[in-house]
Amino acid sequence: ALDNGNNVGTSNGSSVGPCTGTSAASTASSSEVGSLKKKKRLTQAEEDVIRLIGQHLHGLGLNQTVDLLMQESGCRLEHPSATKFRNHVMEGEWDKAENDLNELRALMHSPNAIVRMKFLLLQQKYLEYLEDGKVLEALQVLRGELTPLKYNTDRIHVLSGYLMCSHAEDLRAKAEWEGKGTASRCRLLDKLQTYLPPSVMLPPRRLHTLLRQAVELQRDRCLYHNTKLDNNLDSVSLLLDHVCSRKQFPCYTQQILTEHCNEVWFCKFSNDGTKLATGSKDTTVIIWQVDPETHQLKLLRTLEGHAYGVSYLAWSPDDTYLIACGPDDCSELWLWNVQTGELRTKMSQSHEDSLTSVAWNPDGKRFVTGGQRGQFYQCDLDGNLLDSWEGVRVQCLWCLNDGRIVLASDTHQRIRGYNFEDLTDRNIVQEDHPIMSFTVSKNGRLALLNVATQGVHLWDLQDRVLVRKYQGVTQGFYTIHSCFGGHNEDFIASGSEDHKVYIWHRRGELPIAELTGHTRTVNCVSWNPAIPSLMASASDDGTVRIWGPAPFLESQEADGLNENCSHMDS
Repeated sequence: ALDNGNNVGTSNGSSVGPCTGTSAASTASSSEVGSLKKKKRLTQAEEDVIRLIGQHLHGLGLNQTVDLLMQESGCRLEHPSATKFRNHVMEGEWDKAENDLNELRALMHSPNAIVRMKFLLLQQKYLEYLEDGKVLEALQVLRGELTPLKYNTDRIHVLSGYLMCSHAEDLRAKAEWEGKGTASRCRLLDKLQTYLPPSVMLPPRRLHTLLRQAVELQRDRCLYHNTKLDNNLDSVSLLLDHVCSRKQFPCYTQQILTEHCNEVWFCKFSNDGTKLATGSKDTTVIIWQVDPETHQLKLLRTLEGHAYGVSYLAWSPDDTYLIACGPDDCSELWLWNVQTGELRTKMSQSHEDSLTSVAWNPDGKRFVTGGQRGQFYQCDLDGNLLDSWEGVRVQCLWCLNDGRIVLASDTHQRIRGYNFEDLTDRNIVQEDHPIMSFTVSKNGRLALLNVATQGVHLWDLQDRVLVRKYQGVTQGFYTIHSCFGGHNEDFIASGSEDHKVYIWHRRGELPIAELTGHTRTVNCVSWNPAIPSLMASASDDGTVRIWGPAPFLESQEADGLNENCSHMDS
């Protein structure tokens, strides 16, 4: 008989369910007996907790403590039939384990699960016979026991194929199985347990699972969590709630780079995070070296001669080369060797061209470039034209990780995917206003768009849907570049025409930080891919600001630091 899975009547009259504290009463004095009798019955939740603690202690080998806990609470860790079943499985006594299933059948919510459990048992039995070289016995299990179940015939065909395995290693590899022993039998038990109600047998390591879920949930709710996710419980304290201070977040000006002498239009950290490239209206690109210890930047070299100014930069996948593009009236593209400071290629197909955007193929041997006058080229490192696509007015470009598809935003307020191999293209994103720029997440799944008069939009490229519109930023018809950043790219940052840098958690529409300090439009932000607490912003005020965590000051002083980092908790 089954009562909500709480009370399970068994043949011997014992029951699993709310338990009373009655043991040890016989040995206690009469006054103690009175107090024990007055003890309230345990609630279901209290009993569950005692069982979880018991299971956890049992896993640590503290079996005497478990026995005492169960005795004193009057609870039971698991149903006696389940204990018997567990022992038979772990000892490889398959016939006895199969008999135990008949006892367990009465305790189960869905009796047809017995067939699945029997199948799992027999499969282990079959594999162990095969590993021991007992082919005839294995064949008997396959034909006489597994096949008559008429369950999962596809799997039976696969299992029968293992008869051809020449030796035990071959079998273990093909079956992806650890071999006869504790490990594979524990795994089997974990699978078998899923068919039994928790009142009969607890899911494996249940307390550990609940604690890990709690830690993960706290991290997910932590607005400023920007460190590596470590799911090992040993790395966190269970005694306090997890919270990251915004003082560890890149909200504070660490450095102001003033070497450019005009508007700074673009900034981009290298893929390995060791360098920053900045491009300016002053006709130069400056390469900065990031100190791995202090995270301070110093000028490494200046690349000169870009007559129209530098409005876009792209690092090659291995950071050897840097391509610089100019504004709309610029028909040239410059490919620099960053290591040597030499100009490898200066490319211009025609003086009428406009080459304002560029993206590297992941192979590092090719790149695509284009502009609003209808140019869309694929070239090699010497600037030789490999392919061209007619009639696409390109605003911004991105190569996907597969190396085949190039995403291009155009003057029709859309992003299309262009396949240069089979020359097909298709619509992926359609907006109602001009897409000024876009960038794509590392995994190629999400695109971040700066949309004229609208602000920052997040799109899912796979499902082709708008996921979120981020609020706060001022975006007119200037080209502003936003970026993903932080550990796991959990954050989004963007410049703004109101002179601020905005930061959002990817999952929230309201900013978690507004960074003040620039005095004119912030054109571009770049988050360091290797140092999650480091970010750069480039502005029309002629400066590049480097943002990092709060300096280590006395806590009273640190509280006064928030003036350049207004605080918006959602």
